[in-house]
Amino acid sequence: MPLPQDISPLNSELMDTLVEASKTEWMPQPNDPERAFMKILWTGSESGGWAVLFRWLKGYSAPQHKHLAASHTFILSGKLQVRDGTLNAGDYVYEPNGMLHGATTALEDTEYLFISNGSVLFYEEDEGFTSYLGWEELERMKAAHEASKKSAAA
Repeated sequence: MPLPQDISPLNSELMDTLVEASKTEWMPQPNDPERAFMKILWTGSESGGWAVLFRWLKGYSAPQHKHLAASHTFILSGKLQVRDGTLNAGDYVYEPNGMLHGATTALEDTEYLFISNGSVLFYEEDEGFTSYLGWEELERMKAAHEASKKSAAA
């Protein structure tokens, strides 16, 4: 029996996004390229959302920040100190829009999946706004990383 209406996509370019993360190299994070790495899985220019695998070595600490959109975190391995608690392998946390918290520290070498619906704003009490991380900045980082790889190969 045919469907009662046409459900074909209006945008013929719509397609699934597959990232073979196991075959993707870890990119150093600019603020601490020796202890913090990431694999950019997806950036959504249409929504502002993004998904990243983070790998932080023991002792790395991300500065205090405010979530300008909701986010989801799933700890794959290791331990993170977040606010007054510890996230362990297998833990999941949802952080709503507006969540504000101090530094997040890797208590062990840690890998985690982070999915954000928008940007994260980093700040220092005495300095104010220091940086942000969102889909556009991730695309800039990816482009800079690719350019540095090409430059090193030349």
